[in-house]
Amino acid sequence: MLKNFEHKLSEITELHSKIQNQLSDITISTDDRINLSKKFASLELVLDCKKNIEESEKQLLDNRNLLTNNSDEELLELAKQDIEFLEQELSKLYGNLKKLLIPKDIDDDKNAILEIRAGTGGDEAALFSMVLLKMYQKYSEQKKWKFEILSFSETNIGGCKEAIISFSGRDVFSQLKYESGVHRVQRVPQTETQGRVHTSAATVAVLPMIEEVDIQIDAKDLRVDTFRSQGAGGQHVNTTDSAVRITHLPTNVVASCQEEKSQHKNKAKAMKMLASRLYEKMKTESDEKIANQRKSMVGSGDRSEKIRSYNYPQGRVTDHRINLTLYKLEDIISGIALNEIIEPLLAADLEEKIKSL
Repeated sequence: MLKNFEHKLSEITELHSKIQNQLSDITISTDDRINLSKKFASLELVLDCKKNIEESEKQLLDNRNLLTNNSDEELLELAKQDIEFLEQELSKLYGNLKKLLIPKDIDDDKNAILEIRAGTGGDEAALFSMVLLKMYQKYSEQKKWKFEILSFSETNIGGCKEAIISFSGRDVFSQLKYESGVHRVQRVPQTETQGRVHTSAATVAVLPMIEEVDIQIDAKDLRVDTFRSQGAGGQHVNTTDSAVRITHLPTNVVASCQEEKSQHKNKAKAMKMLASRLYEKMKTESDEKIANQRKSMVGSGDRSEKIRSYNYPQGRVTDHRINLTLYKLEDIISGIALNEIIEPLLAADLEEKIKSL
């Protein structure tokens, strides 16, 4: 089995030795040492797995030879048991090796910015957007992530026109990235007098949260506008120009924030959103495949372009990408069972990557 990965494992062994020599150099900087140590540790996991496979394969061969060269029934029975155990163990080790050899998404360890927007369906779409917002908030609480609203626009009946939220914690982007796309809801609106089921939609986009080291933004390329906040907010609203809108002039990418009373805090949040949007734009433009994938994931907000459907009358949630249907809508929208959709999506993506090895 290892012969299938011989070339790749040879490259990893060579790189492992090279990094080991670099780490012994006392002149390298602290940052370089940290980065090299992380890379070294990940390569060591692969080589440890390789070593375990080789040892198990040797033991398996010895036991099979024992079966053909021995007549002691008790010994033969023990050899058969060992063979069964080693075959199961090798299957697990091969699976682990494949996972370790799969190139990791460079953004998987990053925090995330999640954007929700009401799509087709008017007020009902906005009310459903609010349901999604609360679902992700509850999910983040379960994961012990930090949840922060960067921007929020509410309708007069308690719906959500648009919400931009940041999530900080462990494996945030890797867990949330599959939520990008159109979410369709089928239910009877509160305003429906005939009891008819309506269909509406909301779009979700998940972007990796970008640090200053990931992307450089020149101050001269920015136009910063201030304006007065709108919406709920008591006496503070419309009394000071605390809201901030930042435009990146070369790309015309815009980010704004009015959630805080402080102009300085609003500007910091808007810059965080702008950096993530510019990074995503840079990634998609440099890779046509990623650009097409993102377009197919997010779409225009029309209810026909869907990744997932939430059917209230049937208590059903269906993720159309992996043909998964769960009859536990309430648990999912409360965030309790959202992982039962996210985990199969992660597994399906991993399976596709393994096939391409």
